[in-house]
Amino acid sequence: MRRKPGQLVPFETEICVCAAKLRRRGTLEFHGYEIAKRLGDENDSRLLTAYGTLYRALGRLEAMGLLQSRWEEPQIPALESRPARRLYALTAAGTAAAHAAQKNAEAIPRRIRRRWAPA
Repeated sequence: MRRKPGQLVPFETEICVCAAKLRRRGTLEFHGYEIAKRLGDENDSRLLTAYGTLYRALGRLEAMGLLQSRWEEPQIPALESRPARRLYALTAAGTAAAHAAQKNAEAIPRRIRRRWAPA
C-alpha cells in the first residue's frame, strides 16, 4: 500500500484508535505485545500479520509525533524476571488522528465499509 503524504495507512490508524481506547479505559502507556493483543481481539487477528510489522509501525508513528516512547524502569523487569519493555503513549496529535479516523469511519455507510486485510 502506498502512503499519501501526511496520511496514515490503515494499520497505523488502527494502532492510534486502539491506543485512544486504552487511554479512555485508564491505560496511559502500553507496550507492543499489549497493543498487538488488543488489535487481534478487536479485529479478529486479520490486521496484524507479523510483530515486525507492528514495531516498524510504532516507530513510524513515533517519528510522526503521534506516539512517544520510553523504556520502563530497569527494576521492574528485573523483579519480574523478564526483558525490559518499551512503553508507548499516545500524544495529543495521536489522539486527534484517532478521533479523525473514528469520525471518518462513522461517516461511511456500514454496507460500504470494509475491513482492511493484508494482501
